[in-house]
Parts: sequence; C-alpha cells; structure tokens
Amino acid sequence: MQSYKKSVFCDFDGTITSKETLSGMVSHLVPDRWKEILPEMLARRMTLREGVKTLVESIPTKRYGEVIDFVMAVPMRPGLDELLDFLDSRSVPLIVISGGLRGMVEARLGPLVKRVRDIYAVDTDLSGEFIRVSSTHEGETELMDKPRIIQQYVTGQVIAIGDGFTDINMAQVSDLVFARDALAQILQKTGKEFIPWNDFHDIRRELEIRWEAEIGR
Repeated sequence: MQSYKKSVFCDFDGTITSKETLSGMVSHLVPDRWKEILPEMLARRMTLREGVKTLVESIPTKRYGEVIDFVMAVPMRPGLDELLDFLDSRSVPLIVISGGLRGMVEARLGPLVKRVRDIYAVDTDLSGEFIRVSSTHEGETELMDKPRIIQQYVTGQVIAIGDGFTDINMAQVSDLVFARDALAQILQKTGKEFIPWNDFHDIRRELEIRWEAEIGR
C-alpha cells in the first residue's frame, strides 16, 4: 500500500451533501418505518447499524430509482472541485468514508468519483424483492467502522472532515479535524480541538495556510 505524508478522510452524508441524505431518503420512502425505528435509535435500544439495516431493507427494490433521485436533488457543498485540485497539487489523497449507500454516494459525486482516492460505503443487493445491504467494514454499532478504515492507510497526518455524530470516532483518531453542526458541538464538549467550516473553500484556504507555514519553518 502506498504511503502518504498526509491523507484527508471525508464523510459524505451532510458533509459533501448540504443535508443528510440517508435519513431524508428513508423518512421520505418509508415514513411509517422511520417513525417506528428513529425513537429506538435515539433511545439507544437499537444501534445505528441495526437501525439503518432495518430501514433500508424495508424499501422495495423496485423503488431504488427513487433512492438515487432523492440524493441527486440534494445540492453538494461548494468548493469540492477546488479542494481536490489543491490536494492533487500536493499529492494528498482524499478518501470518502460513508455510512450511506454506495450507489447514492457515487451517483451524487458523478465525475468526481474518479478524482477521489477511494470510496468506502455500504453495498446493496438488488436481486430480491427488498433492498439488502452489506458492509466489508462493519463495526459493533455502525455499518462503517471509520477508524478501522483509516488504519489501513500508511499516512503521517490524518485529516478528517465531518458533520455528525457518526464522525466522532473518525475525529478522535485524526490529527486535524474540520467539524461543523453536531460534530462540532460534540467535540467542543469533549475538548477535542477542531476547525469550524462552512464549505470546502474554507477547508482549502485553511490547509493552504497551514501547509505553507510548515514549508516556511
């Protein structure tokens, strides 16, 4: 495996997209199931892994086209192209790690799929009456064990970009964290340092300042 001096690990849902797409999609397609499962997850009587599986696997396969249509209607946060340009110029990879469905991630990224180093997301089986999901990096409580994925890379500085509570574990194993929304609130309470951000232009500018300062030392 190739070794990197720096690597950027980025969440997708609510981070690359401007709002949460997985929860929005299931609440739209299976609202009754969503109302039933959400309180169970919030009360921690059901793990996120169990909840997501139950919700997604209640969606008929014939409605998969609606799953993709939903995510395609959600705008992406500005500046991802420019951030990728900047990272390319520094030979720094960007790895997308999502607890959402691979089809949703790849469809929304479009041509940018070819520009990210790797994509880790939940796979779907559409051969039956209902969608089935599986993950090669399943954790105890989540479908995507983000810290375990990060550990697969030989990298010096680990940089994380996230927005929600599913990014907490990723943030804890990272050297530099860009956090917004729920993730920022949680990290502020725990004392973990982070950099607030609004869009990917903010991240590019901050990284440029920091890395230029490193060169000047």
